[in-house]
Order: sequence, then C-alpha cells, then structure tokens
Amino acid sequence: MSNLAVSAFVTVDDYLAGEAESPIKHEYVDGEVFAMGGASDAHVTISLNLASLLRAHLRGGPCRVYITDMKLRVEPANAFFYPDVFVTCSAADAAETDFKRAPTVVIEVLSKSTEGYDRGNKFARYRLLDSLQEYVLIDSRRRAIEVFRRHADGWLLQPAAEEGPFELRTLDFGCAMDEVYEDVNLEPDTEDPDCDPSPEAN
Repeated sequence: MSNLAVSAFVTVDDYLAGEAESPIKHEYVDGEVFAMGGASDAHVTISLNLASLLRAHLRGGPCRVYITDMKLRVEPANAFFYPDVFVTCSAADAAETDFKRAPTVVIEVLSKSTEGYDRGNKFARYRLLDSLQEYVLIDSRRRAIEVFRRHADGWLLQPAAEEGPFELRTLDFGCAMDEVYEDVNLEPDTEDPDCDPSPEAN
C-alpha cells in the first residue's frame, strides 16, 4: 500500500485520537502522518491466504495473527505501521486493544510502489524491535518469498525456492508456495503514476 503525506508534525496522542475516528488508515513516522492507499486483489489475497494458514496453525496457543487493520508500534523509531500480516506471542500484546508492540514475525506483501520502502527504511525501523525474529517479503508480481532471519551477528536472507516450501522457523510453520499464492492473479509489473513509494518520497 502506498503512503501519502497528509500533515505537518503530529504528536503520538493526536495521531492515535485521530486514527480512532478516521475512515481511512494512516501510518505515523516521527511526527508525520501518511495516508494508506488501497491494495490490489493480488495483495489482499496473498495476505488473507497467509493469515488464514497461520491462524489455523497457531490456534489454541499463545500467539495471535493480525492483518492490516491492526497497528504495530515501533517505539524506538517513534512510528506506527499497519503490516500486511504479523504475529505476536506476547502476553502484554494480548492485553492491548489499539496496537501491538512485540511482533515475532512481520510480513509485508510487495508491490512496485512500495517495494523499496519495505526493503529499506521500513525494515530498518522494524529491526529496532528486539522481539522480531523473522521479516518476510512476498512479491505480488511473481512467485517469490524472501525471509530475513535474525541471528546473533545480524540478519540473514533465506529466499524460498519457487516450487519449494515456505517456512517460518520461529513459529514452527511451513506450507507450500502454492498455498500462499492460491487464487492469486499476479499483478502486472508496471509503474503506478498515482502512488508514491514511501514517506521518504514526499
């Protein structure tokens, strides 16, 4: 989803108050608020497929799966995001109603307009979360999944093979690539002139 700057400096309290009443979602980065654009059919279907698979896998345990309507607070970066899918196993998060703080896994679905931001500045902010163990990028234009895993000496990229299994080791989860892309009509790989790639583009 694209982000379009809509205001000057805003406090966290004002952002949360406004978001509670807004008909559209906004992300927040260090005092700036950015309106969320709409998502394509492929984007939504991939997110729903994976959230459903994870929900079934985690049912009955302490972990919870959230999709794009739940905010994730990245306090070290003074930011709030709406990840496409994320999982938190935190008891403190279970008690929070408006946003979560301690994800174990964050998943973003890539489009041409957002890919650079999801790979770059957004990932840099997510990495500030000590709880985060795996960061996943799923392409909506071709069958490709990349999993970044936290190790003692940094983050290691481990792409999923095009016809191989997709695994989230932190959650002891695995599925076929076909399940992630079920009923997905891949997006054409063309520029969208109406979309800005990130807050940094404004």
